[in-house]
Amino acid sequence: MDKFLEFLEGKLGPIAYKLNANRYLSAIKEGFFGAMSLLIIGSMFLLVANLPIPGYADFMAGVFGANWTQFFMVPFDMTMNIMTIFVMIGMAKDLCKTYEIDDVAGIIYALVGFLILTPSILSTDNAAGIPMGNLSASGLFLGMMSTVLAVEIVRFVLSRGWTIKMPDSVPANVARSFDALIPGLFVILVFDILKLIFAMTSFETAQAFIFKIIQAPLTSIGATLPATILVVILETVLFSFGLHGPNILGAVMNPIWLTLTAENASAFAAGEVLPNIVNAQFYANFIKIGGAGATFGLALLCLFVAKSSQFKILGKLAIGPAIFNINEPLIFGMPIVLNPILMIPFILSPVIMTILTYILMNIGLVPLTNGVNIPWTTPPIISGFLISGWQGAVWQLIEMGLSAIIFYPFFKLEDDKAYQIEMGQIEADASGNVVA
Repeated sequence: MDKFLEFLEGKLGPIAYKLNANRYLSAIKEGFFGAMSLLIIGSMFLLVANLPIPGYADFMAGVFGANWTQFFMVPFDMTMNIMTIFVMIGMAKDLCKTYEIDDVAGIIYALVGFLILTPSILSTDNAAGIPMGNLSASGLFLGMMSTVLAVEIVRFVLSRGWTIKMPDSVPANVARSFDALIPGLFVILVFDILKLIFAMTSFETAQAFIFKIIQAPLTSIGATLPATILVVILETVLFSFGLHGPNILGAVMNPIWLTLTAENASAFAAGEVLPNIVNAQFYANFIKIGGAGATFGLALLCLFVAKSSQFKILGKLAIGPAIFNINEPLIFGMPIVLNPILMIPFILSPVIMTILTYILMNIGLVPLTNGVNIPWTTPPIISGFLISGWQGAVWQLIEMGLSAIIFYPFFKLEDDKAYQIEMGQIEADASGNVVA
């Protein structure tokens, strides 16, 4: 087993470190972190406009009028439905910080480049505009690529000193504007040339090209059960070696899963059939019950079943965070990390949750998640009700028990060993390893 663990660590460790250190993936991760609070707030307004309570809609219409939902849908539109802009701002800021260049210029020119490539519309009375859908999840991949390209152009120009230097007597804010003038000119020229090139193709726009060739295929793959299982296995294996698997893989998967979430949110707002089983809420609230590895049941076992004082105390410490889907006390306190016994259920439990939840949603016993971006720390049962109604809440309650059943035989081995050490029946070294 030790040789097997060393083999996995030797093969997966370097790959994980490279992914985690990649500046573009890091920027994507920071972009989503920065925008997440807005997406959650916008989703709350969507939920208020569509609460699944009998008589609720009639009551609100009586108080606010027939068009009462507009009061709540505007905040939703101005957050979730233009999410690409907010993600780009966080991405550009992080990349500029990495390159130690002016982040204001990087953000502005990333947005300008994206807007140049974004298709616009012209109404019959000559009113011009940009469809909101192009700024939503549909434009997410174009926005991310535009951000990388724009910031790289700014960095390239600045690194060669192609700027307008102002005298020292000129105020710093004015001088900074002139410093960004030539980099901005290059960004606009490059993006305008790209717009012209795409206009000459059958795709007509860069957004159509990226959506059809890149975003749609990746989203389709990310929405499948096998892809989700693979991601869950990889992140728990990485976590088993002390590497934060969800953070490492999140930079790759979050754009895909949040796109699927946005599609469900749009369908939910329009009263249409929800299109996607797999999305960010499916992953965060039904797979990671109690945190990565679906460890809520393990916290319950420590609290109510443990014989050893060590695990009883750990259970008291871990149950509070577990309610909010935080399980580092268990991962590093038992520990699960580099523990060949507990690694097995830690990897197996979320895989089982993934398969069973997918099946239940596919056959209609549990409603598909409605696209509401609730915080990942929302306690189980509450989160299930908010995103999938009472059926989702009941299924999460069952998942807690199922998690305990999966972890029990492996937990019992560790608890018995800890108890025997405490009773002096066996000897152990300072690390808790049994001494022969």
